[in-house]
Formats: sequence, structure tokens, C-alpha cells
Amino acid sequence: MKNKVELLGHYGSDIVHAQSAWTSTSRDLSPDKFERIPKLLEMLASEGHHTPFEKSSLHFLVTVDQATHIHLLKHRVGVSINGESARYKELKEDKSYIPQDWPTDWLEHLEWFTKEANHWYHEALEKLTPKLGRKRAKESARFFKTFNSQITMDVMFNWRSFYHFQQLRNSEHAQLEVRELAQQMLDLVKNIEGDPFVDTIKAFKL
Repeated sequence: MKNKVELLGHYGSDIVHAQSAWTSTSRDLSPDKFERIPKLLEMLASEGHHTPFEKSSLHFLVTVDQATHIHLLKHRVGVSINGESARYKELKEDKSYIPQDWPTDWLEHLEWFTKEANHWYHEALEKLTPKLGRKRAKESARFFKTFNSQITMDVMFNWRSFYHFQQLRNSEHAQLEVRELAQQMLDLVKNIEGDPFVDTIKAFKL
């Protein structure tokens, strides 16, 4: 299974960012002010005045491998994440990520190893439950799960945190899987109907 991402919803727009920046003077939007929004956002982005961009939100549902899960958790700023937990439920659906850039023989090795690990996860859960209790069996049987096992999470950014994530993870220095995820997220935002963030995207050069 490939890693997947879906845009669940969004709030805000270029106008919301501009109005937030203008709160200290006047939030009223005249025709002249509408025309000034692109340059205002460009100035805010380039000079590091990023607080107004915290007033919008982007909400995603992602299914990713454990390595990408860790990349989402590390170094995050202003990001809300909640995901399915193998501690509280049995992972009955054995979702696994298989990299597509591996040679065929190594793909086969990983597929075999993943299948074996999933088998032993379910076997351990069944056999350990009478001895340890259901709760401890669930939380410890997952030690058999491989690093390419996938979990589903919902992830919410404000725009400032989304830009921070794009800087870190949509980079040639980032791991391929999280880089692809970041790009998919950005593509979804760029394709929101009505282009509510078009000037913000240009301001941050994304």
C-alpha cells in the first residue's frame, strides 16, 4: 500500500491573513486594500512577520509508514496530530508501505518479512492475552510490527506551521516518503476550489 493523504477541510484565506495583519490599524476592506493584499502578504512572509498566518488552518487525513509518522511528530510547531493506536485496539488491517524504488528481489524480501511480522503480531496478541491480559497483550504484541507498518492520523496545521513543515520536509534533504507526503499536501492546498491561499503560496514561494 502506498502512503495516502486527503484534505479534510480548511479555514481561512489570503484575506483572513491580511485582515489579521491590519487589526492594529483597520480591518475594513476597501477596493484599494484588496489590491494591496498580495504585496502585504509578500512583505509579511519575507520579513518574518508570520503571526497573521496562524489564523488559518489546514486539516488532513494521512495513512503513512512509521518512519514518516516520526517525521511528522519531530520538530513540529503548532501542529495537532491524533492517530490510531495499537495500544488501545488490535490492528486487524495489516497496512504496510512497500517502497517502489527498490530492486525486485529486495521488494520480495521486505514483503515476505512484513507478512511474517504481521502473522506473529496477531499470534502473539492471541497467545499473550490469557497470560498478560488484553491490554498488555495489545500494547506489547505491536513490537512485532515492522517500521514500514502504516497508521492513519489526522493532522492539522495553521498556515505558519504548514510553511515550517514544508521547509523541513519538502526538501531534497528529507527522506523520500515524507517529502512525497509534503508535496501531496501542498498540491492539495494549491488545488482548493477558489484558490483561497493563492497569494499566501506565492508570498512564501511554495
